[in-house]
Amino acid sequence: MAKLAPSILSCDFSRLREQLLAAQAGGAEVIHVDVMDGHFVPNITFGVPIVKAVKKILPQATIDVHLMIETPRRYISEFAEAGADIISFHVEAERDFDATINLIKKHGKKAAVALCPGTPVEFVSEIISKLEMVLLLTVNPGFGGQTLLPGMDEKILKLRREIARRGLRTEIEIDGGVKEENIEYLASRGASIIVAGSLVFSDEEAIEEKVRRLSLKIKPY
Repeated sequence: MAKLAPSILSCDFSRLREQLLAAQAGGAEVIHVDVMDGHFVPNITFGVPIVKAVKKILPQATIDVHLMIETPRRYISEFAEAGADIISFHVEAERDFDATINLIKKHGKKAAVALCPGTPVEFVSEIISKLEMVLLLTVNPGFGGQTLLPGMDEKILKLRREIARRGLRTEIEIDGGVKEENIEYLASRGASIIVAGSLVFSDEEAIEEKVRRLSLKIKPY
């Protein structure tokens, strides 16, 4: 069963509490937080204080923190203590995967790695059995509201088949370019957690109703 993960990157931060509570009322169980440092990606977003705030607003939600930062292992402990439940780090930004995964698990959190669109899924073949999740970026990282890159659906399917072949239960999360017209298809290709930012927060439709409707579209997968 696929789950929708609203991304606070597209929230109106003057209404953060209101919008998060609306997403939760619509059935969102996972809240996605993109942490960008202006070095690994050409944008700066937010850090530990925002994660703490989100966890305080939604203490029962799964807080899914995506570290788009250089030397991510330096910050794992801070984000774990702030309330992150899942922590994703980029394989392109870290050399010692095992040490980073072990540190995440030491804090009792779920460990995940993230792959940029150009990084093949084979890059994680040696560590996938140690992970609770693999995050596939389906746009180039750094900014919301982009269009899904060609071929990303096949990348999702390839990873899903490999996970099934090895008898693993690893989640596949996708982030980027999710639209009303492709969300059901992406779930059918094997995405089990689907991040949606501008799709959820950037139009006039009530957030609660949109989350409920989109969740129902992907729930059968």
